[in-house]
Amino acid sequence: MTTRSELPQYQTLRVTFDGSVAIVMLNRPERRNAFGGGMREELADAFLRCDGDDAVRVIVLTGAPPAFCAGADLGAGEQTFTEPAREFSAAGLAVPAWTLGKPVIAAVNGHAIGIGLTLALQCDIRLFAADARYGVVQVRRGMVGDAYSHWVLPRLVGLANAAEILLTGATFDGRRAVELSLGSRVLPAEQVLPAALELAHDIAINTAPMSVAASKRLLWDSYDLDRAGVGARETEIHLSLMAHDDAREGVRAYIERRDPRWTGRPADPTS
Repeated sequence: MTTRSELPQYQTLRVTFDGSVAIVMLNRPERRNAFGGGMREELADAFLRCDGDDAVRVIVLTGAPPAFCAGADLGAGEQTFTEPAREFSAAGLAVPAWTLGKPVIAAVNGHAIGIGLTLALQCDIRLFAADARYGVVQVRRGMVGDAYSHWVLPRLVGLANAAEILLTGATFDGRRAVELSLGSRVLPAEQVLPAALELAHDIAINTAPMSVAASKRLLWDSYDLDRAGVGARETEIHLSLMAHDDAREGVRAYIERRDPRWTGRPADPTS
């Protein structure tokens, strides 16, 4: 098990803790948190370490103001996209947020362009700043959307809206982002992180870790399952959870009007 005391000193991130919530902040404000300088490797490492820490229940991903992530670092000029690494992958991270056992909330508190937005789309819940700009702009840079955006976007917003986002590379504000169902809430920029933390603490206190992890896995897997497959998985998960004391503790806590004391872990098998 990883613990928070073992976190390294990241160069592109700042990781802090608010009780059982880990706050992973993209921290290159001088570059508007552009995705570069080792951020790819550091963010994957931070995700894995937080996921392995049993004291962490929820991860909140945000950016050092005033941006969330301005996209790829264009410091190399016209060579930015022409010299791929030896083991190049367009996946964005080796550890997409959807692979973690804990909920990841994207507090998109400012501009999120290109990979800045597609990384947020890998999170489970997204809150957007109203007046910031968002877009998958890669076709305007001679590239295409990355980080599984061609898989996520049609499932979030439908094929027609996904085509408009990906094929035009146009930008839009937070209100439009939520209208398109890219996120669940739109707020003034200064309220995005507090709202994300409030939501994170509600999950951390009131929901069972095993239940949330199982539900998250099934939500993402459901994209590749038919109706019968989802039904079968739900049944398997129910039977597994019924055998754990958390199924009793949730009811006890509700009847006794107190916070539940969960003993299950996100990593515990449920199906």
